[in-house]
Amino acid sequence: MKQIIAIVQPHRLEQIEQALRVLEHLPGFTIFPARGHPRGQGLHHAFAPTEWNPDAHDRLVLMMFCADEHAPSAVEAIRAAAHTGNPGDGLIAVSELADVLRIRSGERGDAAL
Repeated sequence: MKQIIAIVQPHRLEQIEQALRVLEHLPGFTIFPARGHPRGQGLHHAFAPTEWNPDAHDRLVLMMFCADEHAPSAVEAIRAAAHTGNPGDGLIAVSELADVLRIRSGERGDAAL
């Protein structure tokens, strides 16, 4: 099982949701607001005085769990929908899950997805 976390631009949310909805085995996802500070563009990624703008760093965090075989298509759907080609498009992280437990039914592992 995989956990996918994507940090994306808020204005790309509709495109990302549409891209994920067409996946055949999408188990669902959670979205929550976030604020962050990217790497600076100055020497050694330091912030240049002209680029610091705390209001420009609103992001969304998308989190989902899926079976191993569905992770590549979910990652590609998010990447393609979030891509603008500009700095700050975001990041996608994929990690291995040891277990998942559905609280309501007690199902575990892939059955809980």
